[in-house]
Amino acid sequence: MIKKRILIQETNILLTANIEPPYLVSFITKCREELKSYIRMNNEFQTSLEPLKVGEAPPIVKMMAESADIAGVGPMAAVAGTISQLTLNFLLNQDARYVIVDNGGDVALKTNEDVIMGLYAGESSLSGRIGFKIKSRKTPMGICTSSGTVGHSISFGQADSVTVFASSASVADALATSIANHATGNREVEQVENCLGKAEEFQDHLRGVLVVVGESAGTVGKIPDLVETNKKVVLGDLFDVY
Repeated sequence: MIKKRILIQETNILLTANIEPPYLVSFITKCREELKSYIRMNNEFQTSLEPLKVGEAPPIVKMMAESADIAGVGPMAAVAGTISQLTLNFLLNQDARYVIVDNGGDVALKTNEDVIMGLYAGESSLSGRIGFKIKSRKTPMGICTSSGTVGHSISFGQADSVTVFASSASVADALATSIANHATGNREVEQVENCLGKAEEFQDHLRGVLVVVGESAGTVGKIPDLVETNKKVVLGDLFDVY
């Protein structure tokens, strides 16, 4: 089993896998360069807060656009999850049996044993105290988190964390952004309820959602079993595997 950090400009991947195939870094770099090249020719792809239609385009662009269309957000909302998903796909094509790709908290995984992933939710008392038991038979899976109080991503809500579980990390990333945007209102409970109401619109595209705002939390769909954790989960790895 190997565990390594892959840093390529904004991409910050913590990879855990049973193999380390050649050309993985080159593959991720190629995906990033294809995206950057497309943006140079289509500036609105980077700035739009609404879904965009794309014609002939690289796989990373098409995947981001399709996920954004499902979630009703701009395509860049799916960039981290899409890179995680493409990296997972690359490794599975190399016959990997155990892969966790954590790209700054946006995770794509396929494992042959159960794992526990801890939750980071800013200043909420739930942060670092609970984790999710991910059963191997439920993978591959995408697990992505959006927050209005943690990190630099654009969010129009005040959720400490909106964690989406879906079949694809690309879709999970876009949905997490869309749902987190609805953490609005004057009370924590109201903000959670607004997020859950939005999440219900996407039940055909997700497995489950956990929303945390301060000391309030709620779920839609079926999330993995929750377990108590004692290990510190730090900013920068919104999900910590142990």
